[in-house]
Amino acid sequence: MLIGVGLGPGDKELLTLKAVRLLRSADKVFVPGKMAYELVKEHCRPVTLEFPMVNDEDVIRQALERNADLIAPSALKGTAVLGILGDPNFFSTFSRQCEVLRERYPEVRVSVEPGISSITAFASRLNVPVNSGFTVTDGTEDECLVMLKVRSPRKVMKRLRSSGYSRFHLVERMYLENERVYGQEEMPEKCDYMSVMFARRE
Repeated sequence: MLIGVGLGPGDKELLTLKAVRLLRSADKVFVPGKMAYELVKEHCRPVTLEFPMVNDEDVIRQALERNADLIAPSALKGTAVLGILGDPNFFSTFSRQCEVLRERYPEVRVSVEPGISSITAFASRLNVPVNSGFTVTDGTEDECLVMLKVRSPRKVMKRLRSSGYSRFHLVERMYLENERVYGQEEMPEKCDYMSVMFARRE
């Protein structure tokens, strides 16, 4: 198994307890560079992978293939961790690395453990309260929407369809007792206050 582990925004003390446990217990830990290496070196002996910061897709693809070949042996026979700055599923190379890994080694199982992302950490660092909707973008057109506290998810889904959204997921009571995950086919009429909806335009 490969586990993508979020390492947070850069402060060693902002590693989650679960991240530290996984770093210490993994058969092999991989990191994408010096910053991540410095964050985890107290807990394991990480292997640094190559993630070139270039615009040449051929160079990037070749590096991802080499990384996949390095990760696969440990992920196939035990537990490999890939430590990612921030959160593995927010604006990181983790998803691209997993795509290549699955192409070359489809039998490798992948899971993700979240970390504190810059998207939420900035508010604390700047002491800026965020109490209303906001947009996060890498400069491209928005295609995803995250909504909190969705009490009437089926009604919300219907409204968002008229704005061009076509794929929906809902997590109710995330990481809590009685957690439920819904796809759009089984989207409930009502749900708990502690809920998050994800919508994507396709």
